[in-house]
Amino acid sequence: MTRLLIIGPPGSGKGTQAVQIAKHFRIPTVSTGEIFRINVSHETPLGVEAAKYLDDGAFVPDHLTNALVKDRLLDADLQPGFLLDGYPRTAPQIMELDNILASQGHRLDAVVELRAPDSELEQRMLRRAKEQGRKDDTIDVFRHRLDLYHRETHEVVAVYAGRGILVSVDGSGDPSAITTRAIAAVEKFLATRVSP
Repeated sequence: MTRLLIIGPPGSGKGTQAVQIAKHFRIPTVSTGEIFRINVSHETPLGVEAAKYLDDGAFVPDHLTNALVKDRLLDADLQPGFLLDGYPRTAPQIMELDNILASQGHRLDAVVELRAPDSELEQRMLRRAKEQGRKDDTIDVFRHRLDLYHRETHEVVAVYAGRGILVSVDGSGDPSAITTRAIAAVEKFLATRVSP
């Protein structure tokens, strides 16, 4: 019964780490990007509305993102636990997540924050752009995304740190080493929170 959230800057390998951590704890990964894609491809009422924003390259508004995430979190396969990736990103979304979980008698157990120096993240992005031949992965675009991340998630990180459930993990170096560090840090943290 583990409910986790993972936060990390672009280039931190958050998606890869989310999958590995979730696999270790035997819980499903819940990615907001995946929720959007599934709802859009199945043309659900929420998906049709979200597509209007996604097609224009705009952010999906909080009220719609909240509704899509709530819909997914109520699914039976997530009752034993989950790892959330990409949500919440704002203070209002934190409140909504609290409400969704409280309505089920649950709460988040831990928030995993991947940290790495901006310079290392830039090098990873440049390597990925070269390997994948992506023209849109320029330094300027990446730095803009990184700046948005720092501004957007600062508040989220601060809230969870204030609640005492933030587990910061060194996201530098080899991906398998990061996975090992992250799992060890989460297990150690969860062990301290077990009720007597």
